[in-house]
Amino acid sequence: MPQTFTLKQRIALAVIPRIASQVIRCLGVTLRYRDISDPSPFPGYDAPPPGVFALWHRCLLASAWRFRNRGVAILISRSFDGELIARTVERLGFIAIRGSSSRDGAVGLRNLQRAYDEGHFSAITADGPRGPAMVAKPGITQLAKLIDCPVNAFYAHPERAWQLRSWDRFLIPKPFSRVTIGWVIGVPADHAAVQAALDRSVELAQQK
Repeated sequence: MPQTFTLKQRIALAVIPRIASQVIRCLGVTLRYRDISDPSPFPGYDAPPPGVFALWHRCLLASAWRFRNRGVAILISRSFDGELIARTVERLGFIAIRGSSSRDGAVGLRNLQRAYDEGHFSAITADGPRGPAMVAKPGITQLAKLIDCPVNAFYAHPERAWQLRSWDRFLIPKPFSRVTIGWVIGVPADHAAVQAALDRSVELAQQK
């Protein structure tokens, strides 16, 4: 069923994603990225698609520029905030799949499976859309089991960032920062293993 928005929300949806995507582009060109992988020496995107990515919600912005224009399908909630994110990332070359662990989860997973079958990377913010922060929900494991594919977990850590007071402590990289992406590759479709891999990816990314 189509989401209904107020007039104020519709205006915001028409304006904010255009501005936000341009801000991300302007910020992104100033950022420097490096990858640290464990146990594989190669980051997850070095392998050709399809594949499954898991990340924490707080590092979405730092990840958006790094993975732009790769046709990555990402699960985003049907809420108003989710719609803002979806319309923004679509302008950066992502495929927004509507659904979440709390609403339309089964539909979202099936659509991610379809994107995978069509040859795309599929990604889920494991603690989205409302947390608790950095606690993996079942969705990413369910997707991996559904398509019989291991998970590539990663975390994007800006060395300098503004941290919002949101539930996820969302990170906005400061211009000209270095962003380290910690990778744990080939994680089995097991909830405890995925949680441990995401925790390990944070440790890797925050190494000096």
